[in-house]
Amino acid sequence: MKTSRFRGVVVTAVVAGLALLLLVVATAGDVYSPLGNADPGPLTTYGFAVVRFMADAAAAGCFGGLVFAAFVALGRRGGSLSADAYAASRFAAGSAACWLAAAVVAVPFSAASASGLPVSRILRPEVFLPTFSATEEPRAWLCVAVAAAVTTALAWPAMAWRTVVAATVTAGVGLLPLVAVGHVSVGAGHDLATNALFWHVPAATAWLGALVALLARSRRGPIPELTLVRYRRLSLMCFVVTALSGAVAGFALPRPDGLLSRYGLVLGLETALLVAAGFGIAVWRRRRFVVAELVLLALGTGGSAALTALVPPAFVNHPATVQETVLGYGLDAPQTLARLVGDWRPDLLFLPLALIAVTAYLLGVRRLRRRGDHWPPGRVVAWVAGWVIVVVVTSSGLGVYAPGTFSLHMVTHMALNMFAPVLLVLGGPVTLALRALPANRDVPGAREWIASLLHAPVTRFFAHPAVAAILFAGSFYALYFSGLFGQAMLYHWAHQLMKVHFLVTGYLFAWVAVGADRTPRQVPHLARLGMLFAVMPFHAFFGVILMSKQALIAGTYYHYLALPWAGDLLADQRLGGGIAWASGEIPMVVMVVALLVQWSRDDERKARRADRHGENDLDAYNAMLAELAARRN
Repeated sequence: MKTSRFRGVVVTAVVAGLALLLLVVATAGDVYSPLGNADPGPLTTYGFAVVRFMADAAAAGCFGGLVFAAFVALGRRGGSLSADAYAASRFAAGSAACWLAAAVVAVPFSAASASGLPVSRILRPEVFLPTFSATEEPRAWLCVAVAAAVTTALAWPAMAWRTVVAATVTAGVGLLPLVAVGHVSVGAGHDLATNALFWHVPAATAWLGALVALLARSRRGPIPELTLVRYRRLSLMCFVVTALSGAVAGFALPRPDGLLSRYGLVLGLETALLVAAGFGIAVWRRRRFVVAELVLLALGTGGSAALTALVPPAFVNHPATVQETVLGYGLDAPQTLARLVGDWRPDLLFLPLALIAVTAYLLGVRRLRRRGDHWPPGRVVAWVAGWVIVVVVTSSGLGVYAPGTFSLHMVTHMALNMFAPVLLVLGGPVTLALRALPANRDVPGAREWIASLLHAPVTRFFAHPAVAAILFAGSFYALYFSGLFGQAMLYHWAHQLMKVHFLVTGYLFAWVAVGADRTPRQVPHLARLGMLFAVMPFHAFFGVILMSKQALIAGTYYHYLALPWAGDLLADQRLGGGIAWASGEIPMVVMVVALLVQWSRDDERKARRADRHGENDLDAYNAMLAELAARRN
């Protein structure tokens, strides 16, 4: 594709998406009074819509371009970027700069839209500062701007693959703040819708941006076949994730009356555009469908931006209760054993992650066994059991009722932070991946990417025993004794981030202590044992402090929920302390036993190697004596 045609295609796609957005905004009617806001005027209304669309488009170019540079374009051995990857990275860096500019402009526009004031007035410091501190969306845009600035700084001078990956992660994080504070984050069902969009937005953004990067690559000549294969896999994966998560987010809103509203019609149009673009992936091998695919995705981006300018019908027709506002669902019925076991509400962040992790692991084991290699069944059991624990404590009735009482929350905390990670690290997933994935001698692939990240400086830093122990043990005190816990429980995104933190820090500590996978730092067994014994008292002290504490932790949150069956909150908090004290010792003992077993097996392997070395030395000595005897004769 020539440069002039490439620019024409991109401009056409942008104009089409922007036209759809402006059409919806122009025909939306009054979208402010249903939310209790004043109309800020046409400049703010249309200006914010355009800025939002441009920010979304730039974010797609940034994130998708980085994904293309890191995982689609062919790389070089040794971790340096190829010409294609470097070009995609520079394209992403330019998009990141545009993303930064749009996010900065969006801060006052979002404040004006939320306050019902014209943007010209909101720019006054005495008006802007109170509005900024009182509303969430301007602060979310500021977080986006920070992420875009860091991404620009990483991607612009990037010459190494790891740097591009770091920029990709940063850009991906920058996509999430607006999801956390958008329309889907409030009201009934917002837990399901928000979790679904945590998958939907990065997948759709990567799909669109990678497609633009692919078109940009076509200007420089024929595209390598492996690059095309990787892009098809990426686009197909993004299509599946986007379609499934979008359907869940759409149906989590609602009631049937919402499907025939303007909001429902735009949502249906966006879904149809997505399906049409997905159909293009299937026929691309036979037709030049890529340009139409780009236009369809740009229209879908315009539709997505238009949804943020409309009022979901559930806001007006079905006002949320206090519990639905905070949790996304009601907890009027008291917790019983039957409800803890049978009342399932899927956590759409951890449940898909568990399914992907278990499926990929079992496929890796099958590949090893098909080529005749052995993989211990105990590791398979440990890996699957670890993810079963994660699913149970996040999606079963236990996970549903955990936000209601401190004691049940502590059960989920200990399960995610201690019980599940011990089993997961004993599964040895990294070792399995390195053995099951094919080695690529010419072009780095998934196996080489994993090996590179495993030995990255940031991995070595977090794999240091002191760092892992501080993050693991210190998190308890920093979270519960600083007021962070009460603030995090008020927001679904913060609650999810807290659970992710539990699982990640627990996995990191268990990996360094007893993991079946080798760590970048070779820590002696005696040092690992000392690390375990050093951490044990901190968990015991934490439980004792909770049991003796007179002040209620997160009292504002629990009083706000006002669950009639919750009972004495302070007594429940002390019960949570007892759970932390009692259950914390069990996984520690399991880790000590596992470490001693690993130590014993390692000594046995060293003894066998020493015996073989000794036998070889003896054979060499006897051969030398025989040779000397032969010379004398």
